[in-house]
Amino acid sequence: MSVVTRFAPSPTGFLHVGGARTAIFNYFYARKNGGKFILRIEDTDTERSKKEYEVEILESMKWLGLEWDAEPIYQSQRFDVYRDYAKKLLASGRAYKCWATPEEIDEMRAKAEAEGRKPMYDRRYRDHTGADKDLPFVIRFKTPLDGTTVVKDLIKGDVSFDNKEIDDFIILRSNDTPTYNFTVVVDDVEMGITQVIRGDDHLNNTPKQILVMEALGMALPAFAHVPMILGPDKAKLSKRHGAVAVTNYRDEGYLPEAMLNALVRLGWSHGDQEIFSREDLSSMFDLQHCGSSPSVFDRAKLDHLNNHYIRQKSLEELNDLLKSTYNQDLGMLLKTDSSRKLFEALRERAVRMTDFESMVKWYLGDAFERDESSLKENMDALKALPSGAEAMNKLCESLNALPEFTAETAFGALKETAKSLGLKIPQIAKPVRILLTGNMASPDLGIVMESLGKEKCVKRLLS
Repeated sequence: MSVVTRFAPSPTGFLHVGGARTAIFNYFYARKNGGKFILRIEDTDTERSKKEYEVEILESMKWLGLEWDAEPIYQSQRFDVYRDYAKKLLASGRAYKCWATPEEIDEMRAKAEAEGRKPMYDRRYRDHTGADKDLPFVIRFKTPLDGTTVVKDLIKGDVSFDNKEIDDFIILRSNDTPTYNFTVVVDDVEMGITQVIRGDDHLNNTPKQILVMEALGMALPAFAHVPMILGPDKAKLSKRHGAVAVTNYRDEGYLPEAMLNALVRLGWSHGDQEIFSREDLSSMFDLQHCGSSPSVFDRAKLDHLNNHYIRQKSLEELNDLLKSTYNQDLGMLLKTDSSRKLFEALRERAVRMTDFESMVKWYLGDAFERDESSLKENMDALKALPSGAEAMNKLCESLNALPEFTAETAFGALKETAKSLGLKIPQIAKPVRILLTGNMASPDLGIVMESLGKEKCVKRLLS
C-alpha cells in the first residue's frame, strides 16, 4: 500500500511550533517512503476560521519547504459528504437522533458530577422507538456499552480505552454541521490516509474515530501520537517560551533550514547526528526513532543551528536573502577584498539574519552610537597607566606611517604601539575597538581597521 500522510490544520489561529513539527513529521515520512503528503484545511468552524490564519499557515509551510501534493482540501466544501455518511450510520443503526436540549444536557452533567460520575450524556434517546419529534436534533454515534477499543500506536504502543467511558458523541449538530471526530474519519478514509501522525493531545479522540471507522466498515490507518513540546522550564510550551506564529521566527531572522532542523529533533533522533539537510531527512526519517517522552524547545539550540546555516551560505546568498526578506542590502561589502573580509567575519558571528544590520552600522557611516560608559571606563583605565595618555596619538602616528594598510599591518602597528609604551595589548585594543565600532562586540580588530581604511581609523581614534 502506498504511503499517504496528511497535515490538517484549523485556520482558527496561526501555525505554531507544535503544528509545524507535526507537518514536518508527516512530510518527511511521506518523502522517505515515496508516498504523498496531503494538506487538509479543517475549516468547519465557520465562526472562528479566518482567511488571515489560512494565509499564514500556507505561508509558513512554504517557507519551511513543506510542499503538499495536489490542491489543498477544504472541509467547508465537503459538508454534503459528511451528511451522507451520517445518514449511512443512521440507516445502519450505528447512530441515532437526539432531541435533548442544551439545558437538559447541562442538567445531566450536573447530576453526574454530583453523584461522582463522569459528566456524560445519559443516552435517553439511544433506543428511541417513537415518532420523530418536530424539534431540533443532533445525530449521536452509538458507542458500544462494553468492551475496549485499543489504539495500536506506533510510538506509544497499545493504549486501551473502556468503551463505557466514551460518550455517545455528536457527529452532526442541530444546524446540520459535522463535528471534528466525524469529519476527520470521513476524510482520512476517503483520502486514503495510511498513517495518522499527530500530537498526543489527540490521543483521547482516537478511540472515537476508530469506532466510527469500524462502524463504517473501513480499514484503519496506522496511528502515531507524538509527545507534546515543553519550554526550557519543562512547562507546557506557551507564548513566553516562543509558541508564536512560525512566520515570527522568519521575521526575527531565522533561516528555514535551521527551523526545520530544530523542530525535527524535537522527539526524533538518528544516532548522534545533530545537523540534518532536507536530503538527509528525506532518506532517514522514520517513526521507529520517535521518542515517547515530551521534548524541550530550546532557543539556544535554535540559535546555534541558525548560526551554522548562516555560515554555510555564500556572501552573495546572504545578501540576496537580506534584500528579499529583511529589506537590507549589504552589497557594498561585496565590492572590495577588505569589505568582503568584513562580511565574512560578520557571517561567522551572526546568530540571526537580523543581526547583520546592527553589526555593520559602524561601517556604513560616522553616525553610529558608542557605548560611552564602556569607552570612558577603558579610556580612564588607559590614561591612568604610565604613558597611556599618549597611546592614541602614538597609534595614529604608526598607522599614518604604514605604506600598506591591511588587517595584518594595522594590528601589527597596534601591537608595536602597546609594546613601545609598556602596555598590554588589551589595554589599548579595548578602547580602540569602542572608538572604531561603538562597542566591544565586533569582528577581528585588524579586519575592522582594514575595512574602515587608514583615514577613517585615524579620524575616529582622535575624535
